[in-house]
Amino acid sequence: MRKFNLVLPLAVAIGMFVSGTHASEAKTLKAHEHGVGKLNIAFEASRVVMEFEAPGADIVGFEHPAETAEDKASIRSALDILKKPFALFVFPREAKCTVIMASAELYGEEDDHDHGHEKEHGHDYKEKHAAAHHGEGEKGKDEEEHHHEHKEHGKHDEDHGDHDDEPSHTEFHVEYQLNCDEIDQVDAIEFVYFSTFPNAREVEIQLISNKGAQGFEVERDDPVLNLDGRI
Repeated sequence: MRKFNLVLPLAVAIGMFVSGTHASEAKTLKAHEHGVGKLNIAFEASRVVMEFEAPGADIVGFEHPAETAEDKASIRSALDILKKPFALFVFPREAKCTVIMASAELYGEEDDHDHGHEKEHGHDYKEKHAAAHHGEGEKGKDEEEHHHEHKEHGKHDEDHGDHDDEPSHTEFHVEYQLNCDEIDQVDAIEFVYFSTFPNAREVEIQLISNKGAQGFEVERDDPVLNLDGRI
């Protein structure tokens, strides 16, 4: 486990965690690194808020849209597992922690691109092409517009092809809210996550408590986050 010092006001950080980080979702999807998950943890009184993100490849072994029954079953199974925080992140029994809320979703970037332009463009193209056959006085102008529209149609096809060539990215987003009656007994968190998902190699952690902000990295070879005296 490696530790880093962070500078971030506690109230601001907890507010960020509670409100969610989905506004930066598109950027995260394009920037994520396979094998590396990101975990935010905020401690406030007896409350623990956790937000976790992991690339689709780490969790189910692929990032393409689920098309086969097997792919869809893998995603459903993964979501069920991710909704059980204590099956992945084990808190000390002495802390008496319980789950208040747990949610898990899969996000992809296929919805970020609007491919509907082809249909709309095709409709406009047919209308203008039909209009080109009416009125001899407008023939030259209509032919010019027809030629320009044909070029634009080809450009749109090229743009669409470029989108198809882009690699797809998916991420699992998980949120937990816990209550720990004996919060001071949380001296470590064991990451069973690594044994559950073999493709995961590392989790980057930002932890916020009344002692400030701290950064850690927990790796597969040493799957324990040591919190003794840090919260």
